[in-house]
Amino acid sequence: MIQRPIFIRTFFLLAAVSLSAQTPFFKAQSGSYWVSADLHIHTVFSDGAVWPSIRVEEARREGLDLIAMTEHLEYQPHAEDIPHPDRNRSYVIANGAIQEGDELRVINGSEITREMAPGHINAVFIKDANALLQKDSLTGIKIANEQGAFVFWNHPNWDAQRKDGIARLEPYHEYLIENKLLHGLEVVNETTYSDEALEIALENNLTILGTSDIHGLTDWSHAISKGGHRPMTFIGVNNKTPEALKDALFEGKTVVWFNDLLIGKKAHLERLIRDNLSFGAIIYPEDKTIAKIEVTNHSTAEIHLEYLGVYSFHKRATVFSIPAYSSILLEIKTMKKKEKLELPFKVLNGVIAPKEYLNLTFVLN
Repeated sequence: MIQRPIFIRTFFLLAAVSLSAQTPFFKAQSGSYWVSADLHIHTVFSDGAVWPSIRVEEARREGLDLIAMTEHLEYQPHAEDIPHPDRNRSYVIANGAIQEGDELRVINGSEITREMAPGHINAVFIKDANALLQKDSLTGIKIANEQGAFVFWNHPNWDAQRKDGIARLEPYHEYLIENKLLHGLEVVNETTYSDEALEIALENNLTILGTSDIHGLTDWSHAISKGGHRPMTFIGVNNKTPEALKDALFEGKTVVWFNDLLIGKKAHLERLIRDNLSFGAIIYPEDKTIAKIEVTNHSTAEIHLEYLGVYSFHKRATVFSIPAYSSILLEIKTMKKKEKLELPFKVLNGVIAPKEYLNLTFVLN
């Protein structure tokens, strides 16, 4: 993550606090939304360090729209101190902490926790976590699907289960995909990003996800107070109902925000970038052929661009960045005055496949 000077990071932190209630992380076109979500978090009801209401308060302060309570079903290291026969209890407490007028929504989930394969599997939008606690993992996964859950594979590159850090499919996962029992894949978990996981998601049409998998405080892991942010999944929807959010997850309409990276399938990432970059009018000083164009970034993420066109710039190189919620001026030497310009760019922090970055062209009239 690029470290800004202290006064700039402090400004953006204060701005984020003051804008969080009314300004989304990412702007969307009229009648649609980019819903911010973290679908993998833990509390003391499995192996986390905080009470469920703290997870709600963290998410509220950070401006998230949606969190899923996803406690480990099988792994219960605090059970002697906090016995709880009801595996839905974390969700019940967290949901009870939602206040009237909150934009934040909490959904129920669970983490089926096994050795590889299958590894760790999350199910969200579940109806009853207790029913997923079975002797064999496959039965639990099938019951989650019967409940209409969205099911995804967690941290397939986790070096505790993949010593080389390489995500790869086992026959078990291939069975789940073939039988439509697995719908998504974490390409980002906590502090790691996996090219190999992204490739698996693309090849098998799985939804691309990024989560915090938080166990301690988010500020400890992601320096929220210093301008950092947890990994998030942004879900593209036309309304914010639970049904619409779940449908969009099944349809794969997601983009992941991780440090300075934006990661997603090409169509969805292009939509997010076009939603959040706008270009002003082409303006020429009366006696010059240097076009002046204001470019505005309406999002919370800095956007890094490389200009791929035939013209040269007057006051900057063809690789540049537009800070969050900011505008810059491009001055382009077009040789003669143009009423229409096509400006092709590579989004240098926009990942659409392993080692492949989003290219797109803006047409200015």
